[in-house]
Amino acid sequence: MALPAPSKPPGRRLIKRMSTRTKWLLLAPFSLMLVGYGLCVFSEAAHLKHTGEPFSRWFLLGTYSLVVINAGLSLFGQAILFRMQIENRRMIRRYMKKMLRNRPRPKKENPVRRA
Repeated sequence: MALPAPSKPPGRRLIKRMSTRTKWLLLAPFSLMLVGYGLCVFSEAAHLKHTGEPFSRWFLLGTYSLVVINAGLSLFGQAILFRMQIENRRMIRRYMKKMLRNRPRPKKENPVRRA
């Protein structure tokens, strides 16, 4: 008996169909919010440490904050890659348009003047 092929999650298909611009517009602000949230949690962990809370409490909160900050930075890096793809495509299209406009065209011979 054959095993059924694993199906892709529906979110993966949705993301694959999105344009690069849409991915960039969603990912950039979300990643910046994630970094900001991680910094807020980090400052709370530092406050807990300085007020004499138990080690496990501020340590786990600080670890969680560092994970969130790094995830936000990673997602922001991906957003930058999407933006660079957009810019590269724009530059290539402009260059190709310019090359097509300025290409030398072969001269047509007049068939009547042949000797």
